[in-house]
Order: sequence, then structure tokens, then C-alpha cells
Amino acid sequence: MAYVNENHLKLPGNYLFAEIGKRVNLFKNDHPEAKIIKLGIGDVTRPLPAACIDAMHRAVDEMGREETFRGYPEYEGYDFLIQKIIEYDYLKRGIHIEADEVFVSDGAKSDTANIQELFGSDNIIAVTDPVYPVYVDSNAMAGRTGVYGADGKWSKVVYLPCTAENNFVPQLPDAKVDMIYLCFPNNPTGMTLTKAQLKKWVDYAKANKSVILFDSAYEAYIHEEDVPHSIFEVEGAREVAVEFRSFSKTAGFTGTRCAYTVIPKEVKVFAPDGEAQSLNRLWYRRQATKFNGVSYIVQRGAEAVYTEQGQKQIKATIGYYMENARIIRDGLKSIGIQVFGGVNAPYIWLKTPDGMDSWAFFDKLLSEANIVGTPGSGFGPSGRGYFRLTAFGGRESTEEAVERFKTRLKL
Repeated sequence: MAYVNENHLKLPGNYLFAEIGKRVNLFKNDHPEAKIIKLGIGDVTRPLPAACIDAMHRAVDEMGREETFRGYPEYEGYDFLIQKIIEYDYLKRGIHIEADEVFVSDGAKSDTANIQELFGSDNIIAVTDPVYPVYVDSNAMAGRTGVYGADGKWSKVVYLPCTAENNFVPQLPDAKVDMIYLCFPNNPTGMTLTKAQLKKWVDYAKANKSVILFDSAYEAYIHEEDVPHSIFEVEGAREVAVEFRSFSKTAGFTGTRCAYTVIPKEVKVFAPDGEAQSLNRLWYRRQATKFNGVSYIVQRGAEAVYTEQGQKQIKATIGYYMENARIIRDGLKSIGIQVFGGVNAPYIWLKTPDGMDSWAFFDKLLSEANIVGTPGSGFGPSGRGYFRLTAFGGRESTEEAVERFKTRLKL
């Protein structure tokens, strides 16, 4: 008899975006005439940069010639891409990263979910609340989160509320935690932390021998000068932090799949006898066992992001999305809706009108304005009464969505 991993049975309902898709499909079946605008899932809509397309075409041609054909890629990624990552994303900011500290992968979602495998099941995790669901769900699958309660919280998870009342800045936990998930610029709130605020977390992690799992997938959207682009800008972070980055939102690789994770060799985890172990070495061993690497063609496309033309093209695309964010933010403000984010991130986080339940507002927005967003409660207990919109749509549909907010939504 094959027994199930019972931890999977503890997961509540559908994955957030699967539930959204289910509700939207039911609505479409009942209202086939409705023109639905999707501002829910954070998927990009602009084409890949021309520089990346050209590079991938050349790589395809190489794969068709015996003398340039490539087989299995390196587990950690090709050196040509790793060197560009180090040069452009770190050295230009005064951050020293070694080549064997960078691991190219098929997505930050995969890496943030998979890295928990390296940690003991008794570790206590802390998450900002609201939070990207993958952090919590992947730990729940591993049996690290306890029991899911009626209040929407797992019994063994330490929640760090981020709401308008504390300006969306998480407070240090009262008790010791072992694994700390931070995402800034934040998904879903779109808010950021200063270097001084991040330094408090680094100091806490050093004092408690904790590890910070820092999701920096949206750093390319940062526009304000005092916002750090990497946790490694903070003194001491190399001892306690892992950083995840992605080409998905930066260069439109959501359907192409390429990202990377940086694990400095100083970061340690501990065996039961207290002996320090290299997280870098453990991750390499894990990847070599379970991951066959990112294709040569895709990595050549990612490398082209760092060319002169590639940099111009991704900046233009990011500028396009951030103008969408401004249109949404200003439009919603004009009708009295309280909004946050949309300045250093492509997400707009809004207070639901009159304290309405997040899912109730989802249904109202879909039925009255035919707009799809994401209920804040799907991101955790502190997301109740909030709602997320993304700036990744086309300009015409974004402007139309704002107009529908103004004319169709009965507030």
C-alpha cells in the first residue's frame, strides 16, 4: 500500500491563483458576453526583449551544428551568464560575489519553494504577513508549519503583520526563529524597506544563527534612491542571507524560465551536534541530484539582458509597466480608494471599500466591472480587507480597467 505524505492533506483548499481561475471560469460560463480584464496574477504581457530573442536564435543555430552543440547544462549555470550577473547586478553596486555562489535556475518560485528542503523539520519559520503563498505552502508540505486554524494561521508559523497601521514594516519577532522569509520590494503590497530597516534583520539573524531567505524578484522596479536593491548591500548579510532573483518580471521570462539564487559560502546551518554546515555546498548537492539545469538557449537569452541593447529594452518595458502602475494608483485615488505600492513595484495594494471582505470584493469587482484582481486574504490573515492589482496588463486594458472602476463599480 502506498501511503500519502499527510502534510499535503493539511493544505487548505486550492492554491490561491488556481481558486481565482476556477471562479473566473465559472463567471465566464455564466456570462460569455463579458469582456474580462485580468489584473490578478502577476504575469507579464510585453514581448521578450529583441536582444534576448536574437541571442536565443543564435543559440538555436549553434545547437544545430555538431561543433557548437551542447548537451546537459552545468547544474549551477553557464559561466558566461554567471559572470554577467556578478558584474551587472552586484559589482556595480560594490558587492563582491564569487562565481560558485551563484546558482542559475528555472525560477525564483522553484528556488524559494525548494530551499526549505535543506532545513530541519523542527525549524521555526517567520513570514511577513501578507506573504507570497509559496513560502508557507512549501513549508507546510514539509511538515514544518503545524496545524492550519480557522483564523487562517498555521500553529507553528510566526507571522509578522504588515498593514497600513505599521506602514507595512515588519517588526522583529519576540521569540527566536530560524528561517526568515523577506520579500522586498514586496509581493503583494508593493512596499519596500530601507537599508537601516534591513540591517535590523541582519543583526537579528546573526544574533540568533538564523537564515534570511530574501526574495528580490522585483528589485529592477525600484525607483527611489534610498531603497536597497540587494540585501548584500547591508553589512553582515553575507553571513546570514540567501538572495533569490528572477528574469521573469525583469525581462519577461515568465514563459521562458530563468532565475538565480545567491548563497554566500559564509552562510551556515547546523547539524544536531552543533557542527556548522555550508548551505552553499548543500544547495549544490541538492541541485546536482534533483535539477538538470537551465537550457543553453535560455541562458544565452538571459545573458543578452546585460548587453547595451538589452539594458535599454528591459528599462523601457519596466517603464511601461510602472506607468500602468501610476495610472491605476492615481485613478483609484481619484475615487477615494486608499492605495499603497505602485512606486517601487508593479503591484497596487488597496484597502477594500467599507471594510468589505477580500473575496466579496473580488466577486463584486468581477460581476460589476468584469475585472479580475487578487483577494488580499489569499496572502495571509493580515491581507484581509485588502486587494491586489497588477500593472502587467496592456496600456489600453489598464486604462479601461480604471475607467470601469470609476463608472461601473458601485461604491
